[in-house]
Amino acid sequence: MTHEVFNQPPPLVNYDLFGEDAALVEGVERFDAGWARETLHELGRLAGTEEAIRWGCEANANAPVLRTHDRFGHRIDEVEFHPSWHRLMETAVAYGLHASPWREPGPGAHVARAAAFAVWSQVESGHGCPISMTHAALPALRVQPSLAEIWEPRFTSLTYDPDLRAPQEKDGALCGMAMTEKQGGSDVRANTTKAQPAARGGPGAEYRLTGHKWFCSAPMCDAFLVLAQAPGGLSCFLLPRVLPDGTHNAFLIQRLKEKLGNRSNASSEVEFEGAAAWLIGEEGRGVQTIIEMVNHTRLDCIIGSAALMRQAVAQAAHHAAHRSAFGKRLIEQPLMRDVLADLALESEAATWLMLRLAASCDRAANDAREAAFKRVATAVGKFWICKRAPAHVYEALECLGGNGYVEESILPRLYREAPVNAVWEGSGNVIALDVLRALNKEPETLAAFSAELREAAGANGCLDAAIARLEHELVERHDMETRARRIIEQMALTLQASLLVRHAPAAVADAFCASRLGGDWGRTFGTLPHGLGYETILERARPRASSGH
Repeated sequence: MTHEVFNQPPPLVNYDLFGEDAALVEGVERFDAGWARETLHELGRLAGTEEAIRWGCEANANAPVLRTHDRFGHRIDEVEFHPSWHRLMETAVAYGLHASPWREPGPGAHVARAAAFAVWSQVESGHGCPISMTHAALPALRVQPSLAEIWEPRFTSLTYDPDLRAPQEKDGALCGMAMTEKQGGSDVRANTTKAQPAARGGPGAEYRLTGHKWFCSAPMCDAFLVLAQAPGGLSCFLLPRVLPDGTHNAFLIQRLKEKLGNRSNASSEVEFEGAAAWLIGEEGRGVQTIIEMVNHTRLDCIIGSAALMRQAVAQAAHHAAHRSAFGKRLIEQPLMRDVLADLALESEAATWLMLRLAASCDRAANDAREAAFKRVATAVGKFWICKRAPAHVYEALECLGGNGYVEESILPRLYREAPVNAVWEGSGNVIALDVLRALNKEPETLAAFSAELREAAGANGCLDAAIARLEHELVERHDMETRARRIIEQMALTLQASLLVRHAPAAVADAFCASRLGGDWGRTFGTLPHGLGYETILERARPRASSGH
């Protein structure tokens, strides 16, 4: 009898991660990507299989290994991955998560890609790094048509080709980046890597790079965007791992970083010893060249954090629906319902903001207001959503009690992963200062942001009062840097509330506004106002698996 297992939830498998996420399904339709629903359901069903879940576990249990030399002593600088990593990458590339808006631009293209990236990232987050960077690299690469002609067909291919070979021999390629250095971090203008022209120099010309990069993400990629000091100032270069003649470039991987999370993905420290690289754009315009790339990677940080929150809610709600204590299922216990509903609100608000920002990527090229909104709102979302994820995932973990602290529950991996997006692509203070810079130097960003908020004016008293408070706060320019985090919190919460009021069910929007804006909320999750429509909130959040054992 001691071997009988009861009062344990069945595995959360065999379900459609897209189809069981009400906010994601509705947002895709709302923001012009309904045409992608069949593909998203297909990917969602794959993401919910036992096989895909096993890939994620195995890729994290078997970390990448650096092989600096072969058995004969030749320098090879290769990173070895578990086969499950390659299965994850193969799927991501096949579904175009690295390139679909560039392959097939049109209404909703970025929204469809964001939804797919959010679905597949719930299986495993680390492999999203090279996928995200490849996607973000294309706008920068197009600044230099001669390089785009060579690399874009490979960066947008749906074939995953992980072997290191000359670019002309590759069926598909991936792009990483090497920006930061020991002395600078986010202050990329402090970079000391030197770039000398191999001949006359200029846009598209070959240079030789010498320097040390403290962080080079995904060093197994085929090429990298690199910042270095050229004679004309800080510049952006494309540096391939393998040169056209088949020889390996002078790209030396000195070590892999041992990180808190993101363990399936290799992050490295590299040196260039006269490495060949090609200039993108003009000398001295490196930051301007990569700025659009940064916007896309920041959006992917938001998507990644929203995906972690969604998967955490799914795990917690599934557990609570099947586990009993004190004569009731956990999901029927009033206090647990409050916690789960609070977590579900946070997750749904993150999902709507993520999709709205993706929609701005689709619209910005033809709409100046959308471009201005995207400029400031992406940074606001990056600051807030990425900071909310760790606390959110922790609370979901606690819903499982001791079971949540065990690796097999998946939640410890989600919790370790949660801080990375807040650190990557600009930590909190860097993002906060970027928002202030936009508001001060580009007044059209404030006008666009306010216009977005006011699309929901008059529908909720808490929201109307919050908009008025925020506009007063933004008009008061005294000591803004000290108040920056407070301002951005208000901007993020008011924007999320505006989106929920316009697009989500009233029960969701009213609960969010009353708690986040109306002051009727405690300091932890599970402190929502009394008498809210928990049933609607929880029904939208709880996944239904078709079978378990």
